[in-house]
Amino acid sequence: MKTTERRGFLRAATAALAASPWLARAGDGQPAQVAAPHDMSAMPASWTGKEQIGMLLYPGMTALDFVGPQHMFASLMGAKVHHVAKTMTPVVSDTQLAFLPTVTMDQCPNELDILFVPGGGAGTITAMQDAQILAFLADRGSRAKLVTSVCTGSLLLGAAGLLQGYKATTHWATHPLLALVGATPVEARVVQDRNRITGAGVSAGLDFGLAIVGMLRDADYAQTVQLLAEYAPQPPFNAGTPRTAPPAITAMVADMFKEFDPQVRAALTAAKGFKASAGQGIKK
Repeated sequence: MKTTERRGFLRAATAALAASPWLARAGDGQPAQVAAPHDMSAMPASWTGKEQIGMLLYPGMTALDFVGPQHMFASLMGAKVHHVAKTMTPVVSDTQLAFLPTVTMDQCPNELDILFVPGGGAGTITAMQDAQILAFLADRGSRAKLVTSVCTGSLLLGAAGLLQGYKATTHWATHPLLALVGATPVEARVVQDRNRITGAGVSAGLDFGLAIVGMLRDADYAQTVQLLAEYAPQPPFNAGTPRTAPPAITAMVADMFKEFDPQVRAALTAAKGFKASAGQGIKK
């Protein structure tokens, strides 16, 4: 739901609730009084921007890596969010959720305020070996005001030569691999180093996106977006990181990445060849 649609929804919902016979005050049969919606015309001019945001889509990416940040970016009034893919064909995620591109890589604006890359598993490894994707990231990333990712998307940024000399984070199970792309691994939910902003695994995309909203607007705006999303996590289990998960669970999940590590290393070796042949002259 776009910001303008949310405002309209709140006004319509308020009117509907005020007229509802089910909300009559107990005992007197009078309609309940519903507070009028906040006068949105009082919003400061700084709450509306003109950002151009390019969010990469590729087959096999993790859906939540994309959806969490997309919700936050789409809440930026005045911003234009582009879903970028190689073609306009629907892109299927690792859980078979399909996404519709809005532009191809060739059609994506050359000057982006935010370049964003989601992560994944096998799909990310395949993307790391795709010369067209790497060339797109290297090109747009050389000029973007913010170069960003969530989860193993940082490894894809690294394959395109965009994390050399930067602090970054990724999914906890793949942290050591960041050193292979010249990045300094940092264990944190969201890591910013100059204009590089990376989020940790999957659900960290919500924190990542909300942090960028606060950066581009202000705290009041970001808190409004957070409240609209009712983002107040209270997970039923405390196993979201290796520090809190039972050791047996952590060991089992780590075992799932045994094949991922050597495959990423092979893909990065091939990507270095790409950078040597096609990446010369790209500004880091």
